[in-house]
Parts: sequence; structure tokens; C-alpha cells
Amino acid sequence: MNTRQVGAPESSPALSPASLFEQGRDLAAAWMRAWPAMRAWQSGVAPARPGRSREEPAFDDIDPPASVDRLLHAGMGRMTMGISPASLLLAWSDWMLHLAMSPGKWERMGEKYLRKLVRYGNYAMRAAADPSVPPCIEPLPQDQRFRGPHWQQWPFNLVWQGFLLQQQWWYSATTGIGGVSRHHEQVVSFLARQLLDMVSPVNFIATNPEVQEATVREIGENLVRGGQYLWEDWERAVGGKAPVGADAFQAGRDVAVTPGSVVFRNRLIELIQYMPTTKEVFAEPVLIVPAWIMKYYILDLSPDNSLVRYLVDRGHTVFVISWHNPTAIDRDLGMDDYLRLGVLDALKAVRAIVPDSRVNAVGYCLGGTLLSIAAAWLARERDAALATVTLLAAQTDFSEPGELSLFIDHSQLDYLEDIMWDQGYLDTKQMAGAFQLMRSNDLIWSRMVNAYLLGRREPMTGLMAWNADATRMPFRMHSEYLRRCFLDNELFEGRYEIGDRPVALSDIRAPMFVVATERDHVSPWRSVYQIRLITDTSVSFLLCSGGHNTGIVSEPGHPRRHYRIAHTEDGARYVDPDNWYAATPPRTGSWWPAWAEWLESQSSGRHEPPRPGHDHPDFPALGAAPGSYVFER
Repeated sequence: MNTRQVGAPESSPALSPASLFEQGRDLAAAWMRAWPAMRAWQSGVAPARPGRSREEPAFDDIDPPASVDRLLHAGMGRMTMGISPASLLLAWSDWMLHLAMSPGKWERMGEKYLRKLVRYGNYAMRAAADPSVPPCIEPLPQDQRFRGPHWQQWPFNLVWQGFLLQQQWWYSATTGIGGVSRHHEQVVSFLARQLLDMVSPVNFIATNPEVQEATVREIGENLVRGGQYLWEDWERAVGGKAPVGADAFQAGRDVAVTPGSVVFRNRLIELIQYMPTTKEVFAEPVLIVPAWIMKYYILDLSPDNSLVRYLVDRGHTVFVISWHNPTAIDRDLGMDDYLRLGVLDALKAVRAIVPDSRVNAVGYCLGGTLLSIAAAWLARERDAALATVTLLAAQTDFSEPGELSLFIDHSQLDYLEDIMWDQGYLDTKQMAGAFQLMRSNDLIWSRMVNAYLLGRREPMTGLMAWNADATRMPFRMHSEYLRRCFLDNELFEGRYEIGDRPVALSDIRAPMFVVATERDHVSPWRSVYQIRLITDTSVSFLLCSGGHNTGIVSEPGHPRRHYRIAHTEDGARYVDPDNWYAATPPRTGSWWPAWAEWLESQSSGRHEPPRPGHDHPDFPALGAAPGSYVFER
């Protein structure tokens, strides 16, 4: 969509100086493609779509003039990182027109400006006499830009104090205007914040005391190194290479090393079965459905933080889906294909390899949303294949998707569909840009300052290398997912159809364990929590520290981790998320043991490990883990 990433990454190298060159080149290429398409229409010959022959049917057949429009929009989309200019203009017009007709708001803004000016002047005079005087405005808790000691010295304390006052004033100016739609207000406020982050005093040598101190101390060598890093990153981005240091984390060698075998493969998935490490295993196997926006091995990084290895070592028979990385040929794969070829085919294989046992199903991010659809369909069909359902940072209610909703409206989706129509898929760079903008301070500007001004390379980690190893999204599937789930919220409202009949989450009877993370910008925890509104089964809800990825990859022994957990039986009264949070005390440590204990409490017992899938006549050996799909680029 991870941005990320619907479903997505917390960090990614998508935004780079090389992107400007690439975007201009792509826009010119779009014009080049649009011209022959228009000429073909004038001559009565319809152009073929990428990745498909002229005779091949498609769900998106449209008239040739619209094809020309789509080609142009696709080129523009690459230049704007997939963000619709029309959507931004609509938001700005809505805000500006209502602001122009609100003289009272203008008066309040003027009063605020004068009060802040007086406040700043008083602080400046006191700070000139006593640099230790308390600041007149404190940064937000998540804003770490001005925490260093150099920023507390005169005159730099005046610089960042003035910047924060200006930032606060612009927030007031872009919010609280009567008549502006909530979505447009959020978009305008977000854009104002992005522009302010761009001109933050941290980003310039003249106003950043830390850069000045490093430059004097190193006699400019930091800037020389930064220039070298800038050139190296630009060269890698243009060449389509992985970030510096990512080569040290190769799947099957450095990450994704838990022993196992590929026991099933179709055009969309490889199913990996992991070797047992205990003499006895729990009767119910575990099937993990990861998000297809990224490679599956987020759950099998290095041995010390691999959730797969943790489960295997506790006596679970573990299967994991590894998704195929789509190309233009896969443009017409839809949500039903991901359900049928993904979850249901994997479930069928697991039940054949481990017969007479129900399955503990686990879904992460997009995989969790798809798993909830599968669980509702199985419940509708009265198929009791699932013993339990675990959702990790996965949304089922999309009415409040957080800041990701800024990039989802009818104009934006139409624009995004044009990009995908042209190339047959959504590219990883186009997804990562939106996710980075949601945390631009951490993921864009602070990294540029550290690398290019301070000359400090951030060490590559397994999680960062995984972030850079992104996958594409097929045109049809991503369009259906965004429209049916994000825009229309069909799943939560009981209107999501499979086979011309809707499925209902309330039909699910398997016990559920739902995990959310406190700092999740992709699946906000209050949105994840809403599954308690609609389910008629026992739900254990756990809220852990960390973000969308770092909160899930939270192995025992990881420092500074905590979580909250509460179990709700079927028929219990609903408690809203904020009151739930206030009433549920935090617990120190990783959430993995709490989930594993719950999972094991649902088991019917232990027995000898099942035979490997490749010993089954229907599942010949197809290769060792991590398989072949994980290496698709």
C-alpha cells in the first residue's frame, strides 16, 4: 500500500535526492507514452495495457481518451510520489474559502499572533540575561529535535523557541474553522506541518548549533563525509540498489535462517513449514499470514528476535506464508485471489499435513485483515477449521485509520489507480513516500541532517534492511482493498461480499487475541481496538509499546518494553479504548510470553511432531526455507 505502508514500514530509503531526477524523467516518459496512445485512438486502434496482450480481458477496460488521461496522471503521480494535486487543491480551497468567510477566526488568529509575539519578546529579554531561564514553549513529547544542550544556549534557544511558537500558531490557523470538512482540515494541517518541518532550523547549517560545533571540531570533514554519503545514496537510488549496509542482511544467510522447508507453492504463495525443536508439540499448528506489502521474514529476523523461532522452541508446529512479489503480469489479481490462493490454499495444505487438528491462525497487518475476512467466510460456511485467531497490528474497522486517511479519498484513489493501471502494480517507492511523510522528522529530515550535515551514517540493522526489501502491490487487489476497506469500510459494516454474499465478523466464534502498538501510524491502536464492538466471541486485547514493526518484533529481554492486556468474555459490556487504557495497568517486558501462554491455554494437548509436509504424497519437497519467492525483486 507498511504506506509501508497500508501496512507498512517504519523506515525506508524511498525519499532521496535522486528522486527528483527520477520523477522528472518519469513525467517526460508519461507524455511520450500518452502521445502515441492518443494517435492510436484517433486511428481507431485501442492501445494494449502493460503486462497483458490486446486480446486478454481485464476488469478495467476503458475508452482510449481515458487511457490517455491515465497515462498522464501516472507520470504526474511518479513526480508527486503518488499524491493527487487535485486532492490537495480541494482541501486547500475548502480551508481557504471558509477562512475567508470567517472574520472572527481572523481576529482570533491576530490576537494569538500578538500574544505569542509578546510572549517571545519577554522570553528573549529574560534569556539574554539568564540562559537557564525556562523556555516559553516546550516541544511535543515525540519531538526530539531541540533536546540537545547546544540548543539551550543563546542565541539558538531563541531560534527554536520562535520556530515552535510559529508552528503552534499555524496549527491554530489550519484547524477550528467552521464548515471545513474534517478530512480537508486534517490534510491542510498536515501540509502546514510538512512545510514547517522542511524549514526547521535543524535542517540548516546557519541555524543548527550541533552542525556548527561538529564542523569547527572536525575542520569541515563532517561536511565532506556528508557529501560523499549524499553522492553514494544518489548513485544507489538511481541504480536501484539497496541502501548501504543492507547486503549484510541476506535472507537465508543472515536473516530468515530458522530451519524449514517449502511444502506448497502456487502462483501467489510459498508455504514454509519449520522443523520442530522439541520432542513433543502442541496439537494445533500455527499458520502465520504476514502482510504482502513486505517480505515475510519480519517475523523471522535474526535468531534472537525471531517470532517464528520463539514459537518453534516453545513446541509449536509453525507454517508461514511467503508471498510472491507481483509484476505487471499479476495486475488482475484481486482480493478474492489473495483469499483463495493465499489463506485458504495454505489452510488446506496445513490441515492435510497435520490432519484431525484445527489451526491457530495468526495475521499481521494486511495479512490480519485478510485473515479476519477468511475467518468470517469460514464461519459463514460453518467450517470450524480455526481453533484461534490472532491479529497483530491489523485493522478491521477503517473508520478512523489515523493519518493514513490523509492519503485516502476519492480523488486520491482515482489518481493512485491511474498510476497502478499504467504499470500494473503499486511500486515500493510510491508506498514508502506516504509513510515517511507521516513521520517526516524521524524518517526524512533527521536522517538527512545526521548523514549529510553531521556526516554520521546510521548503522544498518536487520529491521532496516527488511524495510528496504519491499514488495509491489497488484493493481486490482490494491484498488479493491483501498476502496472496499479503507474508503467504504465494507468489512466492519457487514457489506464485504465473497461469492455474492456478505461476510460478517460477528459470525466468528474462535477465541481471538488482538495485539496493537502504542505508536502505530499505520494501524492506530484505538482503531484496532474497535474489533471488540463487533465480535461475539472472547477477545483478549493487548496493547504494547513501540511502533507498527518495532512493537511486534519485541522479543523477551528487549529493553524498555511494556504492555497492557485484558481478557473479555463473550457477552461482556463494551468499554471504550480510553477508559480501557486507564483501567488496565502496564506490565514490564515483552508481550510474546503472554500471547504464547494464552495460545497454549487453548490447546487440546501435545503429541509427537507431525511428519514434514514433503513426506506427504501431495506435498513433495520444493526446497529449503526461506524458499524462492523471498528473493524476487
